[in-house]
Amino acid sequence: MLKNKGHSSKKDNLAVNAVALQDHILHDLQLRNLSVADHSKTQVQKKENKSLKRDTKAIIDTGLKKTTQCPKLEDSEKEYVLDPKPPPLTLAQKLGLIGPPPPPLSSDEWEKVKQRSLLQGDSVQPCPICKEEFELRPQVLLSCSHVFHKACLQAFEKFTNKKTCPLCRKNQYQTRVIHDGARLFRIKCVTRIQAYWRGYVVRKWYRNLRKTVPPTDAKLRKKFFEKKFTEISHRILCSYNTNIEELFAEIDQCLAINRSVLQQLEEKCGHEITEEEWEKIQVQNETSACLDDPCLGHGSHFSLSNFLL
Repeated sequence: MLKNKGHSSKKDNLAVNAVALQDHILHDLQLRNLSVADHSKTQVQKKENKSLKRDTKAIIDTGLKKTTQCPKLEDSEKEYVLDPKPPPLTLAQKLGLIGPPPPPLSSDEWEKVKQRSLLQGDSVQPCPICKEEFELRPQVLLSCSHVFHKACLQAFEKFTNKKTCPLCRKNQYQTRVIHDGARLFRIKCVTRIQAYWRGYVVRKWYRNLRKTVPPTDAKLRKKFFEKKFTEISHRILCSYNTNIEELFAEIDQCLAINRSVLQQLEEKCGHEITEEEWEKIQVQNETSACLDDPCLGHGSHFSLSNFLL
């Protein structure tokens, strides 16, 4: 009887261990709908799904609800762990058949993992899954120091139905949201903007330099001075008043003034000068030359003008 009891207890232990291992494998593969340890889970989940389908109602968005405020820059740049709590122990881990999962990493350990990732240059390189740069999209650091897009890692886990690193195949990794890729992308954008602006300033300065300093090459020097000459001639032409109507009106006004002066002169000096008048002019010229200036031309002009007046 005792032998039969001991034999049956060993069989029971083997059965329990087998069930525990199967449950651990299914739990590790995240096939929770096929849980062997607790068959009631599947029935409860089916009932919950049916009740959810019955209770679902169509919601119409009228736009009257208050929109959620955008997160602050400080919160968006903050790093945090996605899975802060360790997963619950499976039956095999409780029985000691399989070792328990590693405890959550501390902040110092995460810093070491991050430094290892920076030395590898994972944030500088594109995402290993989608082969695109991280840019400003959410970025995830694994406990194995590999970096991926958050959306890419979630899609990979959903596709493979496992929680293993796509590169090193480490199981049950821990994830932490970081922003190194976004920071590097901002620095790259800033350097590009500065490079474009400096290039624009230098090109503008060089154009102004070419306008003022002639080149040393003979052909280019000839073209430089030809261009300068055309610019100067064009500037001179633009400075002139090319209004023909105003020019003709000014000419007519000058002609009218000249005609009036000539008419006045003809009225005063219309008769011929006699010999006596010439003698008076000569005497006045000599006296004025002796008194004022030895220049005879000035004295004669003065006496003739006095005679006319």
